[in-house]
Amino acid sequence: MKKEATAQLVQLAVGAGFTAIDTANQLIHYQEALVGRLCSSLRSRGSHEIACFFKRSLHRRMARTIVPPTMRSANLTTQVTQSFDSSLAHLHTDYLDSYVLHGPYQRQGLGAADWEVWAAIEGLYRSGKTKMIGISNVTAEQLTQLCDRATVKPMMVQNRCYAALGWDKEVREICRAHGIIYQGFSLLTANREVFADPGIRAIAQRLGTGLAQVVFRFAMQVGMLPLTGTTNQQHMKDDLEAEQLTLTADDMRLIEMIGM
Repeated sequence: MKKEATAQLVQLAVGAGFTAIDTANQLIHYQEALVGRLCSSLRSRGSHEIACFFKRSLHRRMARTIVPPTMRSANLTTQVTQSFDSSLAHLHTDYLDSYVLHGPYQRQGLGAADWEVWAAIEGLYRSGKTKMIGISNVTAEQLTQLCDRATVKPMMVQNRCYAALGWDKEVREICRAHGIIYQGFSLLTANREVFADPGIRAIAQRLGTGLAQVVFRFAMQVGMLPLTGTTNQQHMKDDLEAEQLTLTADDMRLIEMIGM
């Protein structure tokens, strides 16, 4: 969604101290080739991680088809490998740190299409082309099925995280039980009402920091890896500094219950 500003913003983020870049081979929302323009110039590839998504063609929340036209007629396994190879070319690399299925093809359970795509992603992992594999936009039921039946279990989950739903507590608990990294996104944009709460405002005032940084620190202390897509250079620096904060047990309980 950053379009032509993508390369400049990635450069700002790397300069601020971010070491992980999240992108996808999908032009509606990402400019992966512009991310790659910076990746190719990084002094040390090993110091920065690159995560990419396989965006499946039947996204339940979008009417537009999102698999590139040249891939649409191919079977799902071929779509995965073609999309992956295209990402490698865009990013000027011969491997990815993680490759993530953008989400199941259906709202409940996992179907044949999901298992075919996951098998193809497992193949990329076994080949050494990606160091980790995972899934996004997944329910607790779907994640449980995947953990129970997959040959190679997901190593990371990336979900939109709502305070009103306990900050995705059920999925987070499954991740904790299976040693899966939980990445939370939309921690700010999906929870705007949180910032009006006098309790969280008092915490921010006491710590001398911003409301966003309190939310990010909360996420870290409950075991999440928080994601941010800010375009503001100062916010980038502030968000990284959230790692230096410490919330008390009372702070944590308050934030855990906000919005519920």
